Amino acid sequence: MQSKFNWIKFIVWAAGLFTLSMLIFIVLFILSRGIPALNFDMFAWNYTTSNVSMMPAIISTLVIVGVSLLFAVPIGVFTGFYLVEYANQSNKFLSVIRLATDTLAAVPSIVYGLFGMLLFVIEMKMGYSHWAGILTITIMILPIIISSTEEGLRSVDDSLRMGSLALGAGKLRTIFTVVLPVAMPGILSGIILAIGRIVGESAALIYTLGSSTQMLNGLSSSGRTLAVHMYMLSQEGFHVEESYATATVLIVIVLIINALSTFLSNKLGSGGK
Repeated sequence: MQSKFNWIKFIVWAAGLFTLSMLIFIVLFILSRGIPALNFDMFAWNYTTSNVSMMPAIISTLVIVGVSLLFAVPIGVFTGFYLVEYANQSNKFLSVIRLATDTLAAVPSIVYGLFGMLLFVIEMKMGYSHWAGILTITIMILPIIISSTEEGLRSVDDSLRMGSLALGAGKLRTIFTVVLPVAMPGILSGIILAIGRIVGESAALIYTLGSSTQMLNGLSSSGRTLAVHMYMLSQEGFHVEESYATATVLIVIVLIINALSTFLSNKLGSGGK
């Protein structure tokens, strides 16, 4: 039995080290190609064929992330709270909702892109715009946030809820003062995953946001995110090194967002102390 346990422990450690080494290898490879290609012209305010500036793409990426989360987080989190805290768990309709959530999470992003193009771009006559991209991305990340909120809430011990209610606290007060701080790390983990999917998304946004190189001029204008910008540069074949530089900036942005989310999670989880 001890020998079997040692083998399982070895396999787990080997799998973890292999995953970590692959991550380090990919990041270092991109940084080694991207950092030398970075220059100040790539951060010019206006895009030209000579500087292939990524600044319009950076602005569009931040706008898409911010506004999409502004829509998706409240809807996803409150849906998760309803499914766990308020809904009758014996109701068969809940299993339908969870099946729909899991199914939507598994749908390929290009299908979301085609849906967004048909509904928002063509049917609702939004054209290739930030609005069309934001609404498509919002629908795409909702299942991730709902599922992570559910998992975070289910990880909270029921004795905490019972103790709070027994002391006279109401349902809503119990949720916000007892349950939410404990579940917050799990909820924020889902939000971080959603951010990662938004930042790395290209297929859904090519069909809805478009690929314009112009600076953002309102949410009704077209544009491109960093992922789309990187794809376009590598596809053209003339700016491969610049595409690595774009990937480097993309990695830095994701790391900063993850660090801020982790810091916020720790602060909220400790009660702001």
